[in-house]
Amino acid sequence: MVSIMNRIKEVLEEKGIKQVWLAEKLGKSYNMVNSYVQNRRQPTLGVLNQVAEILDIDVTDLIVSNKTDN
Repeated sequence: MVSIMNRIKEVLEEKGIKQVWLAEKLGKSYNMVNSYVQNRRQPTLGVLNQVAEILDIDVTDLIVSNKTDN
């Protein structure tokens, strides 16, 4: 089983950026961005690319794959 998680929370903390700011830049609600940050909901690949562009990082830096052998 492969579980995909995102690192948006970690990157925001590393850069000292608030979720509210990211939500504004994405044109999304704070609640939607918060659900991405808390990994309750995963952004689409398009949104993930937008986040990476806004945060000036490679999109692969936002993805964590926890692959298990089940």
